[in-house]
Amino acid sequence: MEIERLEEGDVTVVVVRGVIKLGESAKSFSSFLGEVLANGSNPVLVDLEGIDHVDSTGLGELVGYLQRFEEQGRRMAFINPARRLRKLFELTRLDDVFPIYDDRARAVAELTEE
Repeated sequence: MEIERLEEGDVTVVVVRGVIKLGESAKSFSSFLGEVLANGSNPVLVDLEGIDHVDSTGLGELVGYLQRFEEQGRRMAFINPARRLRKLFELTRLDDVFPIYDDRARAVAELTEE
């Protein structure tokens, strides 16, 4: 798994490629988001376009971090989930929990609105 952090205006963008599943990839993803949470105050946009697969452990990490960011008064959203991942979000009804965008400019604009 590859993870990259970018700053786009007042939004931290986390670009993830590969697989998020039980084991090392879930730990790496969790550690990375933990750093973003601890060392910033911006809203976070997680770019999921390069994610091939997320298992229940990966979904648990996403839900857990959404709650942690909200507890700090920060917003977290997703952009460009692959068709398979979008279907998984719909099946588990997580698409009602997570803000999901297809357009980065719109996501950045909405995440920085008061």
